Amino acid sequence: MPSISNVDRNVRLRSERTTLALLATAVLAVMWQLPGPVGAATRAGVGSVQDTAASAMTWWKAAILGTVEGLTEYVPVSSTGHLLVVSRLLGLGDSEADQAAANTYAIAIQFGAIVAVAGLFWRRFADMIAGLFGRSETGRHLLLITVIAFVPAAAVGFLFNDAIEERLFGPWPIVAAWLVGGVLILGLERAGLIPHGGSDTDTDADAGSGGGTRRDPLLAITYRQALLIGIAQIAALWPGTSRSLATILGALLVGVTMRAAVEFSFVLGFVTLSAATAYSLVSDGGGLVDQFGVIDPLVGLLFAFVSAVVAIRWLISYLEHNSLAVFGWYRIVVAALAAGLAVAGSI
Repeated sequence: MPSISNVDRNVRLRSERTTLALLATAVLAVMWQLPGPVGAATRAGVGSVQDTAASAMTWWKAAILGTVEGLTEYVPVSSTGHLLVVSRLLGLGDSEADQAAANTYAIAIQFGAIVAVAGLFWRRFADMIAGLFGRSETGRHLLLITVIAFVPAAAVGFLFNDAIEERLFGPWPIVAAWLVGGVLILGLERAGLIPHGGSDTDTDADAGSGGGTRRDPLLAITYRQALLIGIAQIAALWPGTSRSLATILGALLVGVTMRAAVEFSFVLGFVTLSAATAYSLVSDGGGLVDQFGVIDPLVGLLFAFVSAVVAIRWLISYLEHNSLAVFGWYRIVVAALAAGLAVAGSI
């Protein structure tokens, strides 16, 4: 008779494989059902999006991009990579003249995902604000470790933003990042260097509750650990790597529990994405409005908010009982799909 541990392991594996199959099927279904030349190119595996009429932003394209942003922003699969591929399939930002505005649009709709985190974890942020004014010791600690983790990637991104956009924003760098990230997850998992979910039984604090007790693992993150997580986040400047992957893996490798790693990734993501969105809108906001107007970005933002809420709640629940392995396999599958589309000239 198999042991309980073996039964649990088999159940976990079946759950991860089912989730992987559903994620891969969803990606294929979206590509397959896209109307016009995009869907045809995907189904045939050849050709590219050339129709000028299809290159204009519409409400349904804004809704698709917003949904993709929300579903992938906080999940370790790279929202930037997904948005670049999907926007190319939709015929957006194909020319150099449109690329800057398309990149700004992708960053602008992140605001929907930002609001989702603010709403779900408002107690944490309220505690941080109280800490800023010396009214909460736990809030002060959380604020400090967030700022420490934010600075490294922010500094590198500010200094090398133009070079990164010029050399790394393209299908093949993203394919490489997807593949490397997937192999890294599976390798660390096999080596036993990252834990399975459900290991955080040492806390009574609910995610996002701002419990502030000694048993709250998020507040156990040290300044040194926060700095190392911030250094790990620098890797996410390579499109396709995934900011959440870099921060979650970085946190796990320095001894942070899975639950705390995931929640800290959300909190850090709020600050990082807010800064990136503000900087982009100040720099290229005029181009965004000229290219896409006002209504379509708002549609994308709304869909990003709703889908981000769904994705965040799902990720927290999923990782309580499962490992990151499914995301490793997913990244490898998506890398293969994107490589095929790139070879076929579809992106």
